[in-house]
Amino acid sequence: MTYVMSDLHGCEEKYFAMLEKIGLKESDTLYILGDVIDRGPGGIAILQDMRKRKNVIPFLGNHEDMALPVMRLVAGERPEREIGSAYRAMWRDNGGEPTHKAFLRLVPEKREEIVAYLKTFRLHEEITVAGRRFHLSHTLPDREQWQTGERNKEDFIWGEPDYELCYDPDLTFITGHTPTAFIDPAFRGRIWQENGHIALDCGAVFDGGRLGCLCLNTMEEFYV
Repeated sequence: MTYVMSDLHGCEEKYFAMLEKIGLKESDTLYILGDVIDRGPGGIAILQDMRKRKNVIPFLGNHEDMALPVMRLVAGERPEREIGSAYRAMWRDNGGEPTHKAFLRLVPEKREEIVAYLKTFRLHEEITVAGRRFHLSHTLPDREQWQTGERNKEDFIWGEPDYELCYDPDLTFITGHTPTAFIDPAFRGRIWQENGHIALDCGAVFDGGRLGCLCLNTMEEFYV
């Protein structure tokens, strides 16, 4: 079976409860579409578990993108962008404080492992399951950018999709990033599907939110 979920945001207990609920086997594949870390306290622990599972495929979210330069600096690497106190404060103020503290508690070897793992995160990918084509990414550019091909890395981790518009009638786009309650308040804590889009961020870290997971073989929805 092929499963997909997103925006765990450090909810370690919900993550492990979901793995148990879907009965994830080594023969299954689980795609996680970014924002594993920040806001909640268990992001580093989730990353460490994901890293050990060959059948878990991680994608880059905006929170991993914010965190990685700071983590690289702490781990003794030179990040590609200039990192000063203002940048560190920006990440921490955007929910990064629990992740930053947990990362600092790691021994140097474990810090290096996390940094190396985050560098392997995918940006976007198209897959076919049960004869249906899916495009996976943390988020998307708007439809005009998609159709003209004028898109870059930031569009797949910071973009704002046009959920009310169909991008491609032959392709279903699965994203996280935007809590489903922001798309339609009636879908608070639930997976949203319409116009060729599937939005997975059910607000797991927020009061009243849940972690959602979708089986792409059967389209069955699971919640914790």
